[in-house]
Amino acid sequence: MPLFHAIAIILTLIALLGYLNSRLLKLPEPIGITAMGLAATIAVAVAGVSLPGVENWAKATVENFNFPALVFQGMLGLLLFAGSLHVNWSDLGSERWPIVLLATAGVALSTLVIAVAFFYAGRALGFALPFAHCLLFGALISPTDPIAVLGTIRELGLPKSVQTMIAGESLFNDGTGVVLFITLTSLATGGGDVTPGGVTALLAIEVIGGLLVGLGVGTVGLLLLKGVDSYAVEILITLAMATGGYALAESLHTSAPIAVVMMGLLIGNQGRRFAMSERTRENLFSFWQLIDELLNLVLFGLIGLEFIALEPGAAALVPALAAIPIVLLGRWMSVGLPIVVIGRFRAFMPNTVAIMTWGGLRGGISVALALSLSADAGRATILPATYAVVIFSLLVQALTLPRVVRRLGA
Repeated sequence: MPLFHAIAIILTLIALLGYLNSRLLKLPEPIGITAMGLAATIAVAVAGVSLPGVENWAKATVENFNFPALVFQGMLGLLLFAGSLHVNWSDLGSERWPIVLLATAGVALSTLVIAVAFFYAGRALGFALPFAHCLLFGALISPTDPIAVLGTIRELGLPKSVQTMIAGESLFNDGTGVVLFITLTSLATGGGDVTPGGVTALLAIEVIGGLLVGLGVGTVGLLLLKGVDSYAVEILITLAMATGGYALAESLHTSAPIAVVMMGLLIGNQGRRFAMSERTRENLFSFWQLIDELLNLVLFGLIGLEFIALEPGAAALVPALAAIPIVLLGRWMSVGLPIVVIGRFRAFMPNTVAIMTWGGLRGGISVALALSLSADAGRATILPATYAVVIFSLLVQALTLPRVVRRLGA
């Protein structure tokens, strides 16, 4: 099938899913579209019993997309730029130490806790995986998804400090998670000698390099924006930053997500105040809000439809179900310990750990990393487990988070 036809079919399906959600489920749009995508997967599976051609056609359509490439070389830069545009620089600075600890040590701790728990759960429940593969699962599932998180917390009315911590952590912890995933993939497949020092050095290069690339490209972008007063041209400049800056960071082997977040923060704060006219500000931010909403819907629709191509088998059900409480445990410990440490020097709102644990949503980034695994890295077990955690995160945690927040008195 030509790629253009596959794109047309997928976009038509996602638009239909959005329409059905608006008329029937009336859930928040990203969550509702994911749910409708899962319903479409079930319908295809049922239809495939009597009409095998339907299931084969659906799988062929979905498999036309390289989901990891679509996320990491397509949507992620645009979505992170759009999300970081709306984050207040001074708010972020006031919570810098919790954010730094959660996005680095927190991700590493979560990876280790999940790996240990998944390893021993596998031995007890009969799906034993090598410990290196369990570490790999921990690395890809530990980072919270900024796209899912930012879209959910905006409407909760949380105290500003908690909202800033959740948003800031989700924007920056991808750098840590991706570095851990890359190095542990090498370890799990026997492709290299990974040492704690080597991982730490690589992490420092990725994070610091990403910050420097983002600062450099963002500064150039600010100068260009100040030198012109045409909102169409200025929107193109920001598009070039989100795509070209992301590509530049990747080519320099630094963290592209962190780089593009830094660019978005600069434009959303310094650019908004000093480099734009009122007309440009209104049009540019409206444009990026629309991009954010549209790509969110497409991404979450694809997550739901990707299940059509998944063939986990009955044996994958046990690790998939076991993964959900294990990931929640890892999240609770990785949030709790940094909060306890920092809590010796400053006060946090009561129930901060509980809210941040339940609000640690996973989404397309974890799915994309899991889909990039090879068969000899435990893909057959890790991929269904990842899907189970992501779907639980989007359809249970995200939907019940407002009720949890109200009950905890936040």
